[in-house]
Amino acid sequence: MDEYSRLEQLNNLRQSGAITEEEFQREKQKILASTNNFNQSKNSNQSVNINLDNKQYTMLIHLSQFASLVVPLAGLAAPIIMWQMKKDQPDIDQHGRVVANWMISAFIYGVISFILVFVIVGIFLLIALGICSIVFTIIGAVKANNGELWNYPLSIKFFDVNPSAVGKTTNSNGDILDV
Repeated sequence: MDEYSRLEQLNNLRQSGAITEEEFQREKQKILASTNNFNQSKNSNQSVNINLDNKQYTMLIHLSQFASLVVPLAGLAAPIIMWQMKKDQPDIDQHGRVVANWMISAFIYGVISFILVFVIVGIFLLIALGICSIVFTIIGAVKANNGELWNYPLSIKFFDVNPSAVGKTTNSNGDILDV
């Protein structure tokens, strides 16, 4: 039975004299309170779902670096596009910065390693760079799914990363709020 029907039934009991005005008011408050608790619970669940969606999105930003395995250069474009689409959310912005820092650093390390291939050392550096790229991406994705921000080791800081902004949301004015 919905709240409106319960209130109507309660009002009928009051008008027939089966309950007093005081009993009517007390029961009415209980019904309204249960409705408010339901709405608050529903809003709380929406907040949790938004938080889960952000965790999954940040995880996908990290994993999208593997898109180059399917489509050439997609692993460079996909993380940047995903980051730019939702960079107004602090946690997504920070994860995007971490991934961008690593991609730029890996590119620089790759160019240096390619040049050193002629001295044989570059072959080993390219292999190490490939392994690091795979391992760092997976660790970053797992940490993002757990709601943590993990700076990739060996990453040059081109974009400032603020770990305290992770797990926060912004209001309509762009102010950071605690979740």
